Amino acid sequence: MSIFNYSQQKNSGYFSRLGEALKSTKEDLTWKLQQVSGTAESRISEDQLEDIEEILIGADIGVSTASEIIDLIKEETKARKFITLSQCRRIIRQKLHGILISPGREMERALSGADTPGPRVILVVGVNGVGKTTTIGKLASLYKKQGRSVLMCASDTFRAAAVEQIDIWASRTGCDIVKQGGGADPAAVLFDALSAAKSRGVDYLIADTAGRLHNKENLMQELDKMCRIAGREIPGAPHEIFLVLDATTGQNGLQQARGFSRVTGLSGVIVTKLDGTAKGGIIVSIVKELGIPVRYIGVGEQLEDLLEFDPEPFLESIIEADS
Repeated sequence: MSIFNYSQQKNSGYFSRLGEALKSTKEDLTWKLQQVSGTAESRISEDQLEDIEEILIGADIGVSTASEIIDLIKEETKARKFITLSQCRRIIRQKLHGILISPGREMERALSGADTPGPRVILVVGVNGVGKTTTIGKLASLYKKQGRSVLMCASDTFRAAAVEQIDIWASRTGCDIVKQGGGADPAAVLFDALSAAKSRGVDYLIADTAGRLHNKENLMQELDKMCRIAGREIPGAPHEIFLVLDATTGQNGLQQARGFSRVTGLSGVIVTKLDGTAKGGIIVSIVKELGIPVRYIGVGEQLEDLLEFDPEPFLESIIEADS
């Protein structure tokens, strides 16, 4: 399932930008797979299947997924007596495609109320250093380009300079911001922002949150409190809770995600810094392990370098297709 318009993506350079960001991942996978067998039509042996499994794990696709793919290849080998690298790639792509589209209904449900009257409240969560504040700026820019009004909320009062940083992004994107001084109660800042969003009739309220470690109970309780206040002030809020994960952290990002999902229901994941890693397969691990859709991906440092995620062009960008 794809909710995006391919022609619009092509016109906006979506494929070229995605392909450039995932170039390292594709080159790494393609080169290593070619080293296993030599050519697309070379027969794959039992020993070579172990090499393919290691390659998939090395791309951060995940141990369980890699094992399932190898089992699928073995089943097809029994039916055909042998299998080629080209056929292996086809099986890999089919399996990954099935994983990536599986949370489609959840994504449709999250998007179903996007055009309802009143402010749509988005909480952005994640640990320090993943690019959370930058992502908020890019998200605001994306929504403004769609003709929506955006209000930012500087409710990360825990980290020094966090308020100043999101204030800079508000200026860059031309968004209003609700803020207080450092050390203020984050829930109180959010309450003010919710009131402002309602009175001003904005389309989106995007709230920053403190960069929490998933095992810090007091900060997680604070996040839970913010969710309760949002729901009390605006029915259905927060409408979205986006978890920002850094692609370069690999499997450690899954541990972070599990911690956040235990406290609050995540509606989607934003994966940043895909252009800085050869392990773009982490997106597969995230979706499979958490059952949560990846909604956006960061492919660079510019304002326009936040793309809506689509499984099909993603797979085209990491696994070489056979003609």
